[in-house]
Amino acid sequence: MISVFELFKIGIGPSSSHTVGPMKAAASFSEALLAAGLLPRLDAVCVTLFGSLAWTGKGHGTDKAVILGLAGHSPETIDPDLAETLVASVRRDRLLNFAGQLSIAFDPDTAIRFDRMAAPLQHPNTLAFIAFDREGEIMQEERWCSVGGGFVVRESDLGRAPAAITPIPHPFRSARDLLEMGAASHLSIAELVFANEAASRASQDIEHELDRIVEVMMACIDRGMVTHGELPGGLGVRRRAPALYHKLATSAGANDRAQHEILDWVSLYAIAVNEENAAGSRVVTAPTNGAAGIVPATLRYYRDHCRGASAAGVRQFLLTAAAIGALFKMNASISGAEVGCQGEVGVACSMAAAGLAAVLGGSNAQIENAAEIGMEHHLGMTCDPIGGLVQVPCIERNAFGAIKAISAASLALQGDGSHIVSLDKVIATMRETGRDMQSKYKETSLGGLAANLAEC
Repeated sequence: MISVFELFKIGIGPSSSHTVGPMKAAASFSEALLAAGLLPRLDAVCVTLFGSLAWTGKGHGTDKAVILGLAGHSPETIDPDLAETLVASVRRDRLLNFAGQLSIAFDPDTAIRFDRMAAPLQHPNTLAFIAFDREGEIMQEERWCSVGGGFVVRESDLGRAPAAITPIPHPFRSARDLLEMGAASHLSIAELVFANEAASRASQDIEHELDRIVEVMMACIDRGMVTHGELPGGLGVRRRAPALYHKLATSAGANDRAQHEILDWVSLYAIAVNEENAAGSRVVTAPTNGAAGIVPATLRYYRDHCRGASAAGVRQFLLTAAAIGALFKMNASISGAEVGCQGEVGVACSMAAAGLAAVLGGSNAQIENAAEIGMEHHLGMTCDPIGGLVQVPCIERNAFGAIKAISAASLALQGDGSHIVSLDKVIATMRETGRDMQSKYKETSLGGLAANLAEC
């Protein structure tokens, strides 16, 4: 099973598959050399990026992530401000403190190759690491795949089941499983997930970690609402969240406020998160960085604008959302490089819709319906970031994804949970649609808006 804390991971922007994943892969490579006692012989390291990592890695900061990972840093603990300083020093001095232990010559311009010619063998986000000794002989080679949401797998392990699996009381592989288990046990989806988590950690630890995730999500929103300036990357995109926040806060006491103003607040929350993500700040993958604003924005809507909101409800929201995210991860993909933006914004919308339906009193059937609606209306969405940057159209897509999530939850709660298309069918359709989608629409910036900016 996929844990709540695998789907919701604390990291840095701008991309879970192009930043968080490559940093984790590079850190694993450096740790392997350290553990094998090979550092005294190490002289040089080279890294090759393939597929989507090669095409949009520059815009997503993949080279920076690789440098940080090779230096022994992890996305969960690295200070975003320190990260920029460390990368700048490596570029300036052409020296890398490998694994935090050994200084070696390292010129990022030559040691990190963006190979746009060779097709990756198994996954569009593939990295190859090679370590050389002083005689120029290869000491160690590893190939890793960043499969979305910050998950990384050795290329040789793609498709393999884990060697050891902790027994859990409610093992589910489909939405149908969830509904049947809930009916048999009289448990909500959130309770099923909590029981699974409790098989490997104490209940108070689960609650503490959930609260920590929420804390980081809300802090990201708060930071994004007051941070001014231009986003990095060269597109000249200025942050909009501070101005939007000022307008909404100023009009909060007016008597003639528009009925749809609440949607502006939701958009603000999502935009604030994704502007922070684009700037390389600390975010929570939910389930990816490119879609990191949807779950927090919908959760903030529940916390600040819904009567009866509580800390217990916030945890219930995340547990429910995680169950839906796990279904997409297990049965399709959450990687834009594999299935397009439907696998990122679409999945996040589905997760958020389910979470909101749950905390607003929905039954398991209504929750499943909300999740299905959330994805059904994102099917076929392409991943076409202009300039390879997670800015246009990604930031606004998060705002609309959050609004759609609220609409999906509301619509599902008006019914009794019965509907024609099941969530399992929608997940299968999303997977097939992604398989049929041309690669230029899957995070290569070779098609869609990315290729037509000059004509707009």
